[in-house]
Amino acid sequence: MGVGSQPTVAIDWSRDVHAVFRAKGIRQIGTVPDAGLTALLDRCQADETMRVLTLTREDEGIGLVTGAWLGGERAALLMQSSGVGNVINALSVPSVCKTPCPMVVTMRGQWGETNSWQVPMGSAVPGVLKAMGVVCYPVDRAEEVGEAVTAATDMAFSGGMATAVLIGQRIIGAKVFDSGSDPS
Repeated sequence: MGVGSQPTVAIDWSRDVHAVFRAKGIRQIGTVPDAGLTALLDRCQADETMRVLTLTREDEGIGLVTGAWLGGERAALLMQSSGVGNVINALSVPSVCKTPCPMVVTMRGQWGETNSWQVPMGSAVPGVLKAMGVVCYPVDRAEEVGEAVTAATDMAFSGGMATAVLIGQRIIGAKVFDSGSDPS
């Protein structure tokens, strides 16, 4: 896959993740939408057993997954790596209260990135999450995303802890910005 191109392997990891969410009884999906999550969010939105809730900030998702658990339902939080910085303080809730908090994070600032603003947080995500007690599952192959989400959700719901599947930029593709475009 060339810099800025889309993945050449046509493995639909979003189908796999959606199937895991259904199998694990995840009914609420909190997200600050991201282009890398579009296919997965579309699948969840179309699923009558799931409710996709668009958040203003990613840290609201910690309250969503905690509240869902306390109310007898299962939820997951989906976001881009740049949003991880917004959840750090809120991650104290699942850590102290031992509530499940499965997260799926599409990574930026990695292989093929052309937006320098994405690199600092993208590089820091694994270490920052681990420092907050989150068990991380980095994945760079589309065919491994489903099994990583299975492992992460099993650990989150069985162990009452926060987990994060970090979907590498080689899977979602790198966005390309020319010198005259808006790099957001």
